[in-house]
Amino acid sequence: MTVIVEQIVSADGFAAAPDGGIGFMGVANANANDEAQLRMLEDVDAIVLGRTTYGMFADYWPHADPADEPVAQPIARLPKLVVSATLERAPWGDGEIEVLRPDPDAVAAVRALEARFPTVIVWGSLTLTDALFAAGAVDRLRLRAVPALLGEGRRIAPEALGSGEPGYRELRHTSTEALASGHVVTEYALT
Repeated sequence: MTVIVEQIVSADGFAAAPDGGIGFMGVANANANDEAQLRMLEDVDAIVLGRTTYGMFADYWPHADPADEPVAQPIARLPKLVVSATLERAPWGDGEIEVLRPDPDAVAAVRALEARFPTVIVWGSLTLTDALFAAGAVDRLRLRAVPALLGEGRRIAPEALGSGEPGYRELRHTSTEALASGHVVTEYALT
């Protein structure tokens, strides 16, 4: 199974402001990114979300108009799963999505999807992606840099990531695309 982590980050590498806010993501026209997102989603078999990101997605995406937001169509079509120890159920529009129990942990819950989905994408979900990065369970990292500077905030990787030898995780650059909106999409394979 291939696990892709995609994060929207500021140009200086933050995924959230110090207060957890993500308002900076709206600095440039995000719809200008739809073509790149649609191409990427052609090879994705399922979407995995953490509890907090699920809440944001469930409030917005089931009601998004594909005529205005073309990525709403693959988001609606693809199986969606949320990793949560606290949710009893996960409403999504007129239905529900599957809740994965982190048993014994979130990494095991994601790895258990291997038989069902060859490629999954984890969007946002910083607590979940921290665990996946720490366990070496991320295959590809896709960064969508927004033309904004935050100066400080929440990074996309756990601090403990660089605490062992050699003190960093090596990435292999696979592509970069500059979009008319000012966003820059860069992809890496984790080695």
